[in-house]
Amino acid sequence: MRSLLVIDNPGGKAEALPLEQMLESYGYSLLYASSDETAKNHLTKADAVIFHLPLGEVKAWGNRLLQRKKLPMFWWCSPDTATMSAAFCEDDLPIDGMLTPSMSEQELHWALHFGSKACFERQQWLNERKQLEARLEERKWIDMAKGILCKIKQVSEAEAYDLLRKQAMNERKRIVDVATSIVKVYQLLQEQK
Repeated sequence: MRSLLVIDNPGGKAEALPLEQMLESYGYSLLYASSDETAKNHLTKADAVIFHLPLGEVKAWGNRLLQRKKLPMFWWCSPDTATMSAAFCEDDLPIDGMLTPSMSEQELHWALHFGSKACFERQQWLNERKQLEARLEERKWIDMAKGILCKIKQVSEAEAYDLLRKQAMNERKRIVDVATSIVKVYQLLQEQK
């Protein structure tokens, strides 16, 4: 990780000087953005994002950037940004770590490393969560279809599942697709009564 995108307020370049000096002296290349358009242009070249903003502004920025590219995000906690951020300590913020002006080169390196690791683990957990939610949704359709088949055909749940499975094999479809069709047709027929 060598290229860092620094997000700061327009005109915040003077306040960012200690940040800039510190990171450049440690060998990092910096890109700056204070507008969405500039951030969008630099995002493809960045390995991580550093917010040099009060925490109240970080959430909106972070969410916009995460829609474009999944990157580790850090908050630069200077005395100024910390003072302006006291009211936002409990917010759900899209940051993976915090950097401070007093960090040594090794501390900064490890903060960036562990923050990057946390970012990618969070992305993996989010992907797994989406997969689990999709499976639960599929299970819901299958259970509703089994209930309908049990009611209409006067069969057990196991027999209803076998009927679904056989129909899916005959149609060369997934069981959930067959189940969804059964539920939707049944609901349509119930509405017409």
